[in-house]
Amino acid sequence: MDVMKQQAQHLQTRREELVEGIARMVPAEGIIQPLKGLYLGRLSVPFEKLHTVLKPSFCVIAQGSKEVLLGDHRYQYDPLNYLLTTLELPCVGQVLEASREYPYLSLRLELDPQLVSSVMVEAGHYVSPGNPADARAITVSPLDVNLLDAGLRLVRLLDAPTDASILMPMITREIIYRLLRGNQGGRLRHLTLTGGYTPAIAQAIQRIRQDFDQTLRIEQLAGELGMSSSGFHYHFKAVTAMSPLQFQKQLRLQEARRLMLSENLDATSAAYRVGYNNAAYFNREYKSIFGNPPMRDVQQLRDTNGATVAP
Repeated sequence: MDVMKQQAQHLQTRREELVEGIARMVPAEGIIQPLKGLYLGRLSVPFEKLHTVLKPSFCVIAQGSKEVLLGDHRYQYDPLNYLLTTLELPCVGQVLEASREYPYLSLRLELDPQLVSSVMVEAGHYVSPGNPADARAITVSPLDVNLLDAGLRLVRLLDAPTDASILMPMITREIIYRLLRGNQGGRLRHLTLTGGYTPAIAQAIQRIRQDFDQTLRIEQLAGELGMSSSGFHYHFKAVTAMSPLQFQKQLRLQEARRLMLSENLDATSAAYRVGYNNAAYFNREYKSIFGNPPMRDVQQLRDTNGATVAP
Protein backbone atom coordinates (compact mmCIF):
# COMPACT_ATOMS: atom_id res chain seq x y z
CA MET A 1 0.00 0.00 0.00
CA ASP A 2 2.88 2.35 0.83
CA VAL A 3 4.38 1.70 -2.62
CA MET A 4 1.06 2.55 -4.28
CA LYS A 5 0.81 5.76 -2.27
CA GLN A 6 4.33 6.72 -3.26
CA GLN A 7 3.57 6.10 -6.93
CA ALA A 8 0.37 8.16 -6.69
CA GLN A 9 2.28 10.99 -5.02
CA HIS A 10 4.98 10.81 -7.67
CA LEU A 11 2.37 11.09 -10.43
CA GLN A 12 0.67 14.02 -8.73
CA THR A 13 3.96 15.87 -8.26
CA ARG A 14 4.83 15.38 -11.94
CA ARG A 15 1.37 16.55 -13.05
CA GLU A 16 1.64 19.71 -10.96
CA GLU A 17 5.06 20.47 -12.43
CA LEU A 18 3.73 19.88 -15.96
CA VAL A 19 0.85 22.28 -15.31
CA GLU A 20 3.25 24.92 -14.01
CA GLY A 21 5.66 24.45 -16.90
CA ILE A 22 3.09 24.68 -19.71
CA ALA A 23 1.28 27.60 -18.03
CA ARG A 24 4.57 29.49 -17.82
CA MET A 25 5.55 28.74 -21.42
CA VAL A 26 2.09 29.61 -22.79
CA PRO A 27 0.95 32.65 -20.75
CA ALA A 28 -1.68 33.70 -23.33
CA GLU A 29 -4.46 31.85 -25.17
CA GLY A 30 -3.43 29.74 -28.14
CA ILE A 31 -0.78 27.31 -29.35
CA ILE A 32 3.00 27.57 -29.57
CA GLN A 33 5.55 25.29 -31.22
CA PRO A 34 8.69 25.89 -29.11
CA LEU A 35 10.52 22.93 -30.62
CA LYS A 36 10.01 21.13 -33.93
CA GLY A 37 7.09 18.73 -33.59
CA LEU A 38 6.26 19.83 -30.03
CA TYR A 39 3.09 21.88 -29.50
CA LEU A 40 1.83 23.42 -26.26
CA GLY A 41 -1.69 24.82 -25.94
CA ARG A 42 -3.72 26.92 -23.52
CA LEU A 43 -7.43 27.75 -23.39
CA SER A 44 -9.38 29.43 -20.59
CA VAL A 45 -12.94 28.63 -21.65
CA PRO A 46 -14.52 25.45 -23.06
CA PHE A 47 -14.46 25.76 -26.84
CA GLU A 48 -16.79 24.82 -29.67
CA LYS A 49 -15.99 21.83 -31.85
CA LEU A 50 -12.83 22.27 -33.92
CA HIS A 51 -12.47 20.42 -37.24
CA THR A 52 -8.88 19.55 -38.06
CA VAL A 53 -6.58 16.95 -39.60
CA LEU A 54 -4.56 15.44 -36.77
CA LYS A 55 -1.12 14.06 -37.63
CA PRO A 56 0.33 10.99 -35.90
CA SER A 57 0.86 12.25 -32.37
CA PHE A 58 1.23 11.55 -28.66
CA CYS A 59 -1.13 13.93 -26.85
CA VAL A 60 -1.15 14.74 -23.13
CA ILE A 61 -3.43 17.05 -21.14
CA ALA A 62 -1.84 18.64 -18.07
CA GLN A 63 -5.09 20.27 -16.95
CA GLY A 64 -8.69 20.10 -18.18
CA SER A 65 -10.22 17.55 -20.53
CA LYS A 66 -10.99 17.15 -24.21
CA GLU A 67 -13.04 14.98 -26.53
CA VAL A 68 -12.04 13.92 -30.04
CA LEU A 69 -14.65 12.62 -32.48
CA LEU A 70 -13.64 10.32 -35.33
CA GLY A 71 -16.60 9.24 -37.41
CA ASP A 72 -19.22 8.05 -34.91
CA HIS A 73 -16.65 7.27 -32.21
CA ARG A 74 -15.75 9.50 -29.26
CA TYR A 75 -12.41 9.57 -27.43
CA GLN A 76 -12.24 11.57 -24.21
CA TYR A 77 -8.99 12.16 -22.37
CA ASP A 78 -7.67 14.13 -19.41
CA PRO A 79 -4.58 14.33 -17.15
CA LEU A 80 -4.94 10.61 -16.34
CA ASN A 81 -5.04 9.44 -19.98
CA TYR A 82 -3.17 10.15 -23.20
CA LEU A 83 -4.41 10.19 -26.79
CA LEU A 84 -2.43 8.38 -29.49
CA THR A 85 -3.03 8.81 -33.23
CA THR A 86 -1.07 6.82 -35.80
CA LEU A 87 -2.33 8.11 -39.17
CA GLU A 88 -3.37 11.53 -40.47
CA LEU A 89 -7.08 11.68 -39.72
CA PRO A 90 -9.77 14.36 -40.18
CA CYS A 91 -11.38 14.61 -36.77
CA VAL A 92 -13.32 16.95 -34.51
CA GLY A 93 -11.95 18.11 -31.16
CA GLN A 94 -13.69 19.93 -28.33
CA VAL A 95 -12.24 21.16 -25.06
CA LEU A 96 -14.68 20.17 -22.31
CA GLU A 97 -13.08 21.58 -19.16
CA ALA A 98 -11.32 24.93 -18.98
CA SER A 99 -11.55 28.09 -16.90
CA ARG A 100 -9.46 31.19 -16.24
CA GLU A 101 -8.51 29.82 -12.83
CA TYR A 102 -7.77 26.34 -14.20
CA PRO A 103 -7.05 26.70 -17.94
CA TYR A 104 -6.89 23.77 -20.32
CA LEU A 105 -3.19 23.02 -20.85
CA SER A 106 -1.94 20.50 -23.40
CA LEU A 107 1.15 18.96 -24.96
CA ARG A 108 1.29 17.27 -28.37
CA LEU A 109 4.34 15.52 -29.80
CA GLU A 110 4.24 14.54 -33.47
CA LEU A 111 5.54 11.04 -34.21
CA ASP A 112 7.79 10.61 -37.23
CA PRO A 113 7.23 7.25 -38.99
CA GLN A 114 10.93 6.73 -39.75
CA LEU A 115 11.86 7.35 -36.14
CA VAL A 116 9.18 4.93 -34.92
CA SER A 117 10.54 2.29 -37.33
CA SER A 118 14.08 2.90 -36.13
CA VAL A 119 13.17 2.54 -32.46
CA MET A 120 11.06 -0.53 -33.21
CA VAL A 121 13.99 -2.26 -34.94
CA GLU A 122 16.49 -1.32 -32.24
CA ALA A 123 14.13 -2.55 -29.53
CA GLY A 124 13.49 -5.81 -31.39
CA HIS A 125 9.78 -5.02 -31.22
CA TYR A 126 8.22 -7.06 -34.00
CA VAL A 127 4.45 -6.86 -33.99
CA SER A 128 2.25 -9.51 -35.54
CA PRO A 129 -0.71 -8.23 -37.56
CA GLY A 130 -3.45 -7.01 -35.24
CA ASN A 131 -7.07 -8.00 -35.22
CA PRO A 132 -9.81 -5.63 -36.43
CA ALA A 133 -10.40 -4.36 -32.89
CA ASP A 134 -6.79 -3.08 -32.82
CA ALA A 135 -6.91 -1.51 -36.30
CA ARG A 136 -8.32 1.91 -35.35
CA ALA A 137 -5.65 4.57 -35.80
CA ILE A 138 -6.60 6.42 -32.60
CA THR A 139 -6.93 5.41 -28.98
CA VAL A 140 -6.94 6.63 -25.38
CA SER A 141 -4.87 4.86 -22.71
CA PRO A 142 -3.86 5.48 -19.08
CA LEU A 143 -0.86 7.78 -18.72
CA ASP A 144 1.75 6.01 -16.60
CA VAL A 145 4.51 7.68 -14.63
CA ASN A 146 7.24 6.92 -17.19
CA LEU A 147 5.40 8.56 -20.10
CA LEU A 148 4.38 11.50 -17.91
CA ASP A 149 7.96 11.94 -16.74
CA ALA A 150 9.27 11.93 -20.33
CA GLY A 151 6.67 14.52 -21.38
CA LEU A 152 7.66 16.68 -18.43
CA ARG A 153 11.33 16.50 -19.42
CA LEU A 154 10.40 17.82 -22.88
CA VAL A 155 8.83 20.87 -21.25
CA ARG A 156 11.85 21.32 -18.99
CA LEU A 157 14.04 21.53 -22.09
CA LEU A 158 12.42 24.85 -22.91
CA ASP A 159 14.34 26.36 -20.00
CA ALA A 160 17.59 25.05 -21.50
CA PRO A 161 17.40 25.72 -25.27
CA THR A 162 21.09 24.91 -25.80
CA ASP A 163 20.41 21.36 -24.57
CA ALA A 164 17.27 20.83 -26.65
CA SER A 165 18.95 19.85 -29.93
CA ILE A 166 20.77 17.01 -28.17
CA LEU A 167 18.25 15.88 -25.57
CA MET A 168 14.92 16.23 -27.42
CA PRO A 169 15.67 13.40 -29.90
CA MET A 170 16.65 11.17 -26.97
CA ILE A 171 13.48 11.94 -25.02
CA THR A 172 11.34 11.48 -28.14
CA ARG A 173 12.90 8.06 -28.72
CA GLU A 174 12.20 7.18 -25.09
CA ILE A 175 8.53 8.15 -25.48
CA ILE A 176 8.24 6.01 -28.62
CA TYR A 177 9.97 3.12 -26.86
CA ARG A 178 7.61 3.33 -23.88
CA LEU A 179 4.59 3.50 -26.18
CA LEU A 180 5.88 0.39 -27.96
CA ARG A 181 6.28 -1.40 -24.64
CA GLY A 182 2.79 -0.37 -23.50
CA ASN A 183 -0.58 -1.80 -24.41
CA GLN A 184 -0.81 0.37 -27.55
CA GLY A 185 2.50 -0.71 -29.04
CA GLY A 186 0.77 -2.69 -31.76
CA ARG A 187 -1.00 0.42 -32.95
CA LEU A 188 2.32 2.08 -33.75
CA ARG A 189 2.71 -0.55 -36.47
CA HIS A 190 0.52 1.78 -38.54
CA LEU A 191 3.52 4.08 -38.82
CA THR A 192 5.95 1.40 -39.98
CA LEU A 193 3.99 0.27 -43.05
CA THR A 194 4.82 -3.41 -42.70
CA GLY A 195 2.40 -6.32 -42.75
CA GLY A 196 -1.37 -6.61 -42.74
CA TYR A 197 -3.83 -4.29 -44.47
CA THR A 198 -2.81 -1.09 -42.69
CA PRO A 199 -0.06 -0.16 -45.21
CA ALA A 200 -2.59 -0.28 -48.05
CA ILE A 201 -5.02 1.87 -46.08
CA ALA A 202 -2.21 4.32 -45.27
CA GLN A 203 -1.46 4.56 -49.00
CA ALA A 204 -5.15 5.09 -49.72
CA ILE A 205 -5.32 7.90 -47.15
CA GLN A 206 -2.32 9.57 -48.75
CA ARG A 207 -3.88 9.28 -52.22
CA ILE A 208 -7.21 10.68 -51.05
CA ARG A 209 -5.47 13.56 -49.27
CA GLN A 210 -3.43 14.42 -52.37
CA ASP A 211 -6.39 14.21 -54.77
CA PHE A 212 -9.27 15.15 -52.47
CA ASP A 213 -10.72 17.48 -55.13
CA GLN A 214 -10.96 14.66 -57.69
CA THR A 215 -13.73 12.09 -58.13
CA LEU A 216 -13.04 9.15 -55.83
CA ARG A 217 -13.24 5.88 -57.74
CA ILE A 218 -13.38 3.22 -55.06
CA GLU A 219 -13.13 0.20 -57.35
CA GLN A 220 -10.11 1.58 -59.19
CA LEU A 221 -8.28 2.57 -55.99
CA ALA A 222 -9.03 -0.77 -54.33
CA GLY A 223 -7.73 -2.63 -57.40
CA GLU A 224 -4.50 -0.63 -57.40
CA LEU A 225 -4.00 -1.66 -53.76
CA GLY A 226 -4.70 -5.31 -54.52
CA MET A 227 -8.01 -5.38 -52.64
CA SER A 228 -11.65 -5.94 -53.52
CA SER A 229 -13.98 -2.95 -53.22
CA SER A 230 -15.80 -4.51 -50.26
CA GLY A 231 -12.55 -5.50 -48.55
CA PHE A 232 -11.09 -2.04 -49.08
CA HIS A 233 -14.20 -0.38 -47.64
CA TYR A 234 -14.19 -2.70 -44.61
CA HIS A 235 -10.51 -2.20 -43.74
CA PHE A 236 -10.60 1.55 -44.44
CA LYS A 237 -13.46 1.99 -41.98
CA ALA A 238 -11.77 -0.29 -39.43
CA VAL A 239 -8.76 2.05 -39.40
CA THR A 240 -10.39 5.48 -39.82
CA ALA A 241 -13.96 4.94 -38.48
CA MET A 242 -15.21 6.43 -41.76
CA SER A 243 -15.96 5.24 -45.26
CA PRO A 244 -13.57 6.51 -47.98
CA LEU A 245 -16.26 8.92 -49.25
CA GLN A 246 -16.90 10.27 -45.74
CA PHE A 247 -13.15 10.73 -45.29
CA GLN A 248 -12.89 12.66 -48.57
CA LYS A 249 -15.90 14.81 -47.66
CA GLN A 250 -14.30 15.82 -44.35
CA LEU A 251 -11.10 16.82 -46.15
CA ARG A 252 -12.98 18.79 -48.83
CA LEU A 253 -15.13 20.71 -46.38
CA GLN A 254 -12.23 21.53 -44.06
CA GLU A 255 -10.22 22.86 -47.00
CA ALA A 256 -13.21 24.89 -48.24
CA ARG A 257 -13.55 26.40 -44.78
CA ARG A 258 -9.86 27.31 -44.78
CA LEU A 259 -10.12 28.90 -48.23
CA MET A 260 -13.06 31.07 -47.22
CA LEU A 261 -11.42 32.08 -43.95
CA SER A 262 -7.85 32.72 -45.08
CA GLU A 263 -8.25 33.57 -48.79
CA ASN A 264 -11.65 35.33 -48.58
CA LEU A 265 -13.25 33.11 -51.22
CA ASP A 266 -17.02 33.09 -51.50
CA ALA A 267 -18.84 29.80 -50.89
CA THR A 268 -19.36 28.98 -54.57
CA SER A 269 -15.69 29.54 -55.47
CA ALA A 270 -14.53 27.48 -52.49
CA ALA A 271 -16.94 24.69 -53.43
CA TYR A 272 -15.54 24.40 -56.95
CA ARG A 273 -11.94 24.60 -55.71
CA VAL A 274 -12.41 21.53 -53.50
CA GLY A 275 -14.26 19.45 -56.08
CA TYR A 276 -17.97 20.23 -55.73
CA ASN A 277 -19.84 20.88 -58.98
CA ASN A 278 -23.10 21.80 -57.28
CA ALA A 279 -23.01 24.81 -54.94
CA ALA A 280 -26.37 24.01 -53.36
CA TYR A 281 -25.23 20.46 -52.53
CA PHE A 282 -21.99 21.87 -51.10
CA ASN A 283 -23.98 24.25 -48.87
CA ARG A 284 -26.09 21.38 -47.51
CA GLU A 285 -23.08 19.19 -46.81
CA TYR A 286 -21.20 22.09 -45.23
CA LYS A 287 -24.08 22.87 -42.87
CA SER A 288 -24.42 19.20 -41.92
CA ILE A 289 -20.80 19.18 -40.73
CA PHE A 290 -20.24 22.66 -39.32
CA GLY A 291 -23.78 23.50 -38.18
CA ASN A 292 -24.22 26.70 -40.22
CA PRO A 293 -24.22 27.72 -43.91
CA PRO A 294 -20.71 28.49 -45.19
CA MET A 295 -20.57 32.28 -45.02
CA ARG A 296 -22.36 32.50 -41.67
CA ASP A 297 -19.97 29.91 -40.24
CA VAL A 298 -16.92 31.77 -41.55
CA GLN A 299 -18.20 35.07 -40.15
CA GLN A 300 -18.63 33.49 -36.72
CA LEU A 301 -15.07 32.17 -36.91
CA ARG A 302 -13.81 35.66 -37.75
CA ASP A 303 -15.81 37.13 -34.87
CA THR A 304 -14.08 34.73 -32.49
CA ASN A 305 -10.69 35.39 -34.14
CA GLY A 306 -10.53 31.82 -35.38
CA ALA A 307 -9.26 30.60 -31.99
CA THR A 308 -7.98 27.02 -32.01
CA VAL A 309 -6.23 24.77 -29.56
CA ALA A 310 -4.37 21.61 -30.52
CA PRO A 311 -4.87 18.35 -28.61
